[in-house]
Amino acid sequence: MIPHEMTKEPQYELLYQVVEQHGIASFGLMANESWNQDPKRTLFTLARYKFVAKLLSGKKSVLEVGCADAFGTRLVQQEVGHVTAVDFDPVFIKDAQSRANKNWPLTLKVQDMLAGPVPGTFDAAYSLDVLEHIQPQDEAAFMRNFCASVSIDAPVIIGMPSLESQAHASPQSKAGHVNCKTGKVFKSDLEQYFQNVFVFSMNDEVVHTGYYPMAHYLLALCCGKRT
Repeated sequence: MIPHEMTKEPQYELLYQVVEQHGIASFGLMANESWNQDPKRTLFTLARYKFVAKLLSGKKSVLEVGCADAFGTRLVQQEVGHVTAVDFDPVFIKDAQSRANKNWPLTLKVQDMLAGPVPGTFDAAYSLDVLEHIQPQDEAAFMRNFCASVSIDAPVIIGMPSLESQAHASPQSKAGHVNCKTGKVFKSDLEQYFQNVFVFSMNDEVVHTGYYPMAHYLLALCCGKRT
């Protein structure tokens, strides 16, 4: 146990035991930016990961496409057997690797989904805040490689900001958001690759079945990969 002052209530000695086991956690590059610039946005992001975690609970091998700093990935790790998280940007993978915790084993890889599928067998997959960054002319290649990375019956969750939300997006977000969609188009496009697509609306941290044009964010649960 590291040296420390005694807390007034003895049950809080657990806090120091966790420090001894895990150290003091640090934010990832993206989470650090949101926490310091707009803290509530960190909550919204983590709420999306919690949605994924609960729906994919019990899956053995899960793929995350476009993990960025993988800060929210631990919420999914808490519910599934193992997560393989990939991103096309080596900067984010290095950042995530620099914060690796042996108590939360995670496979991290650099992978450009336009170049090919992720090797391995995955029984579920998800991708949050990625599809809107894919140029429309590249979307088919992205989706084909994404689908080729998972088993035939794997549930897939894809999340993206709605087209309507872009009127309120920051200049930084708008610069990268080249492929936002309405809820109806989002559902229709994903039905090219999956037999069943269930689209949920999200406002702030609340997921619901409300009117798509009033949703800030869209979450699609896709089942039954088309072959």
